[in-house]
Amino acid sequence: MARREHWGTRFGFIMATAGSAVGLGNVWKFPYMAGEEGGGAFLILYLGFILVFGLSLMLAELLIGRSTQKNPVGAFRELAGGLWPLAGMLGIITAFLVLSYYIVVAGWTLAYIALSAEGAIHSTDGETVRTVFQDFVGDPVAPLACAALFMTLTAIVVAGGIGAGIERTSKLFMPLLFVLLLILVVRAVTLPGAGEGIAFYLRPDWSKVGPDTFVGAIGQAFFSLSLGLGALITYGSYMTRDDNLAADAGMITGLDTLIAFLAGLVILPAVFAAGVAPDQGPALTFITLPTVFAQMPAGQIFSTLFFVLLAIAALTSAVSLLEVIVTYIKDEHGLRRHSATLLAAVITSALAVPSALSMGLWSGFTVNGQDFLTFADTLATSVLMPGGAFVTALFVGWKLGPKAISALTQDGRHPIPGTGLWLFMLRFVCPLGILWIALNGLGVV
Repeated sequence: MARREHWGTRFGFIMATAGSAVGLGNVWKFPYMAGEEGGGAFLILYLGFILVFGLSLMLAELLIGRSTQKNPVGAFRELAGGLWPLAGMLGIITAFLVLSYYIVVAGWTLAYIALSAEGAIHSTDGETVRTVFQDFVGDPVAPLACAALFMTLTAIVVAGGIGAGIERTSKLFMPLLFVLLLILVVRAVTLPGAGEGIAFYLRPDWSKVGPDTFVGAIGQAFFSLSLGLGALITYGSYMTRDDNLAADAGMITGLDTLIAFLAGLVILPAVFAAGVAPDQGPALTFITLPTVFAQMPAGQIFSTLFFVLLAIAALTSAVSLLEVIVTYIKDEHGLRRHSATLLAAVITSALAVPSALSMGLWSGFTVNGQDFLTFADTLATSVLMPGGAFVTALFVGWKLGPKAISALTQDGRHPIPGTGLWLFMLRFVCPLGILWIALNGLGVV
C-alpha cells in the first residue's frame, strides 16, 4: 500500500479545509437567506448554530479521519466494522450527487465572469439581465461546456495530489478570495444609501423571526461547513496524529463563518443602496446583483471581481468533493491518483448532464414537481447530508464514546475543556437538530 500523503504545513491544511467549507453556500446562499429571513436576526441565529452544531460535528468528522488515516468507508470499517462502513459509503454517494450539480452552478460563475467582463449583464434593467440568464441556462450546449470546463479545472487540482495540488492551490486561492472580499466590502459599505443595508444586516428585527428562520439558520450553519459529505473525514485522514485537532477545527470554523459574514456585508448594503428588495432568493446572485453593480461607479469591474470570487469559492469546495471520491477509489480499489481522478471526473460529468439541461432541453422532465437540479439539491441537502451527519454524531457520541475524547485530546497531551459537553452535543443535541432539518426539508414538520 502506498504511503499516506499528509499536509505539508498547518497553514496549508487550514486553508484547504476552510476552502472545503467555503463555497457557493457562503457567498451565494448565505446573503440571500439573510435577506429573506430578517437580516441581523438570522445572522445571530446562524452564528449560534455554528457553535452548537457546526463545531461539534466538524470535530467528530475530522477525528474519524485522523484516527484511521483512511477514506470514509475504510475509516468506519477500521473503527467498528459490521454495517458501519455503509455510513462511509453514504458520504461517497452524497459527494457524487452534490458534485454533479455543483459543477453546473459553478460553471455558471465561469460564464458570468466572461459575460460581466464583456458588459453583457451590465444593465440596470432586470428583465434584460433575466433574459441573458434564461438564454444561457436554456442553451443546449453552453451549460454543459461550462460544467465540463469547471470539472476539468477541479480534476487538474486533485490530480496534483495533496501537497502539489490541493494544498498549493488553497494557499494561493483562499488568501486571494479574502482580499477580493475585503475590496468588495469596502466598495459596498461606502455606496450612498448603504447604511440602510448595514443596519438591516447587523441590527436584529426579532419581529420577523418565525419557525422558518430557525430552520433556515440551522440548515445554513450545518451545510456551510460541508458536513455529512465525507469531505472532512477525508481531509482529516491527511492530518498527522500529533496535530492539535480542536485548535485547527476552531480556526477553520471561524474562517468559514467570517467569509459568510463578509459576503453578506458585500451584498446586502449594495442591494439596499440600489433600492432593491433583499428577499430575492436564489435569483439574487445571477439576476438581481448584476443590476446592482450596474448602478455603481466602475460597476463592471466590481461585478467581474465578484464572479471571480464566486468561482474561486466554488473551486475550493468542488476540489474537496472530488477528493472524497478519488481517495475512496484509490484506497479501496487500488487505482493510482491520476487514473482515479480521471474516472471520478468522467462519472461525475455524466451525472451532471440532467442538471445542466434541467432548465433547457430537459425542462419538461421533473421529479416530485421539481426540475432535476432542484430535486438533486433537495435530496442532498434535506436527506443525504443530514443522514450522513446524523449517523456520524451517533457513531462518535455513542459507539466511540469516551474513546473519542481520548483520541481527540491525544490521550491528554492536548487537554481540551468541555469534552464532556461535546459528547453530550453529539449524543443528543446534534441528532435532534439534524432530524428537525431533515423532517422540515421533507415537509413533514
